[in-house]
Amino acid sequence: MRTDITQFLNDRLDWNLLRTFLVIMQERSLSRAAARLYVTQPAVSQALRRLEEALERKLIERRGPYFAPTQAGEEVFRIASEIYGHISWLETELDDAAGDITGSIRLLMVSRIESPVYDEFLADFHRAYPRIDLQIEVMRSSEIISQLLEKISTAGLGLYHVPNDKLEMRCFLRQHYAMYCGRHHRLYGRTSLAMEDLLAENFVSFTSDQIGDSLSPLTVFRDQKGFTGRIVASSSLDEVRRLIFAGYGIGCLPEHIVRDDIARQCLWRLPPDDGLIDVEVFLLWHRARCMNAVEQAFLDAMERCMRRYSFAQRLGN
Repeated sequence: MRTDITQFLNDRLDWNLLRTFLVIMQERSLSRAAARLYVTQPAVSQALRRLEEALERKLIERRGPYFAPTQAGEEVFRIASEIYGHISWLETELDDAAGDITGSIRLLMVSRIESPVYDEFLADFHRAYPRIDLQIEVMRSSEIISQLLEKISTAGLGLYHVPNDKLEMRCFLRQHYAMYCGRHHRLYGRTSLAMEDLLAENFVSFTSDQIGDSLSPLTVFRDQKGFTGRIVASSSLDEVRRLIFAGYGIGCLPEHIVRDDIARQCLWRLPPDDGLIDVEVFLLWHRARCMNAVEQAFLDAMERCMRRYSFAQRLGN
């Protein structure tokens, strides 16, 4: 299959169709892709259909407002992202003026953004723009959004539960959350557990795990399943992880962040086997904020990075 797709991209490449597909995958929505490309939603749908017909493969499975890429769709996205990434970085390398841009960027972030792609991006950006300083502040997603709406900062990396027309958004990470207990918990090491075995346990979670806040899907999940235990809350992912390890209760954490904890037998995976929810971390900035050359260089570089790497690669998979 990969050979066929690569042959198509080599021999019959339509950059407009490919660009549209990249934006659809990045936005995870046909309507948001249309808004970003300044075209109508039917035009985006038609471009997707033309690309699928040219490849003779289904790229996206749609179910109402939701969709999931097929295996072929993931492969096209990966190859196309690499192509666009190499072209974009080539443009930067050939820009003699890049090293002369001087200034600072104020970036707001939630805690524990773990991504090898992001780490490499920062290194590449510093090499391309050595005279740009990066000021990073860690805070809650709600605080990030408030400051961006006030046009105080350049951009933010955070959770974004209720979209706001004033903010641009690009999905940077898609983190899959699962349920865990720590080595000091009575359920640690037990196999053949069912969801019913968890319902009376105390639950360690985040202060944003409440209706209307950025992690409200966790709240809905607990309510739907009938959890009755006491909730122990903390604002920091590291502190939630620490309390789960110490046996204060069970809780949800991003799978890619706790891989080493599982290997060291500090945490134990609990039902359900397929995990709970996907939580997305977005790159955010104010649409009406007048960006200077320094800030625009950063946003352009971030978008090039996202075009180049798939969501799985960004998580280190």
